[in-house]
Amino acid sequence: MAYLTTRLIAAIAASLFALTVASGAQDSSSDTSAKMSTPAVEAPTPAGDVDMDKVLAAGPLEEKALGDADAPVTVVEYMSMTCPHCQAFHVNTFDALKEKYIDTGKVRFILREFPLDPRAAAAIMLARCAPNDQFFPMVDVLFNQQTKWATAQDARTALLEISRLAGFTQDSFEACLTNQQLLDDVNTVRNVAANEYGVDSTPTFLINGKRYPGDLSIEQMSAIIDPLL
Repeated sequence: MAYLTTRLIAAIAASLFALTVASGAQDSSSDTSAKMSTPAVEAPTPAGDVDMDKVLAAGPLEEKALGDADAPVTVVEYMSMTCPHCQAFHVNTFDALKEKYIDTGKVRFILREFPLDPRAAAAIMLARCAPNDQFFPMVDVLFNQQTKWATAQDARTALLEISRLAGFTQDSFEACLTNQQLLDDVNTVRNVAANEYGVDSTPTFLINGKRYPGDLSIEQMSAIIDPLL
């Protein structure tokens, strides 16, 4: 009897083990199927083509760029400092883009002006006038605090408060905002983008000869960039 009992227990244990293995294999198969069935983010359809040699030709303003000049992919962003979609891109996506592609030498990123209103023009002028070559840090601060100055009743005072933190004085602040040549050059950059490259909204990205309007996620940017590497 003891012998039969032992054999029965062994048989039950073996059966349970087989069921466990089969269940695990089924779960694993299900997990694999689920993973395989999860669609990857597709690259957005470009809105048109652009001549990158023409885009990258010298313009009236110093180019504000990050990354290796010889990177295989060039991303040119046209943005407006008062644009909420531009703000969303810079707050939610730009850091990931910088870490994954710009800092690794895969992308050269160029930021260009496309002001949609006088406040946006004033803000980008201040970024260009920022002491100690603080253009990109100033852009970051202005986007992070966009709601504080872009819709303020007294935008000038709000911008002055932010600018003081970047090292502006009252005099340098006023000198920047009354620099007519700088304003004219900013508007020229915008007009060239609109008339020659088809930019009609912000943000718009020109990536290796293709034009992509709209706030792109890092997944969408990756879907565009990775095949170009």
